Amino acid sequence: MLAHYHGQIWNASELAGSLGESHTTVKRHLDILTGALMLRQLQPWHENLGKRQVKSPKIYVRDTGLLHALLGVPSFPFLQGHPKLGASWEGFVIEEILMSMGERNAYFWATQSGAELDLLLFAGGVRYGVEAKYSDAPGVTKSMRIALDDLGLRHLFVVYPGSETYEVEKRVTVLPLEQIRKRLVVRSRTAT
Repeated sequence: MLAHYHGQIWNASELAGSLGESHTTVKRHLDILTGALMLRQLQPWHENLGKRQVKSPKIYVRDTGLLHALLGVPSFPFLQGHPKLGASWEGFVIEEILMSMGERNAYFWATQSGAELDLLLFAGGVRYGVEAKYSDAPGVTKSMRIALDDLGLRHLFVVYPGSETYEVEKRVTVLPLEQIRKRLVVRSRTAT
């Protein structure tokens, strides 16, 4: 059941009701799986912005191969038609970034009205945003603009499965996954 929650905001009561368990038991199991490094609980960032913000973590199966097995995805062509394709890409991108950048200053951000940022990173006292989009040519969304303004991001990176890097607009760059680590490390060093 947790594989179906991959990339979603944690709702212990909903999952507990489906399993016929208490929400505290389900939370304890989630913490055990997190401690065993099978799941990631990406914590929310919240501050006084005058907006109602999400305060529950997002849940990810850390190993995408395990995620695909739990979802019954036998091959890449099958995955491309699966409803969890975008969430799978998001989890993969987040794991790759956090493996190299560390997870200490990493969060996600979301408001109750629907604005969201997949990954908020603090590096050298500067805020960077990362969005994972499984698309051939992602653009800037309303949610991205809200995150840029409300969070005061220095730059927003949109990671996609393509091979080209391009600027969409000022402070927003679309780039392949293999470029993100280098960009974040270089930017965090120049920010200090």
